[in-house]
Amino acid sequence: MAARTSRELRIRRHQRLRKKVSGSTSRPRLSVFRSNTHIYAQVIDDSIGKTLVAAGTVEKSIRDKSDGRTKIDEAQEIGRLVAQRALDAGITQVVFDRGGFKYHGRIKALADAAREAGLNF
Repeated sequence: MAARTSRELRIRRHQRLRKKVSGSTSRPRLSVFRSNTHIYAQVIDDSIGKTLVAAGTVEKSIRDKSDGRTKIDEAQEIGRLVAQRALDAGITQVVFDRGGFKYHGRIKALADAAREAGLNF
């Protein structure tokens, strides 16, 4: 049996998680993806298969402010930004989808910042 890569293992964890976590119209899913350099968050309504709001460190407004900031600081900024956009769209309750990543570091920082900004999950 061939050794699995860390990416394959993360995808398997995410598939296990997605069996239980699904976004609805009343409570959409806050999905997080973390790469080595960037972090992305999006609020998804799985019943219609549509992304309602999104934020990521690749956005020009975030990139311009990123000089000298740590990845944790950027994750917190994305958490606040996606929460603000969700609240502006009338979304207050979400289900958190960590994307198969461990709940620590940048994932935890993003989630805590989104909670502080007013999202409930």
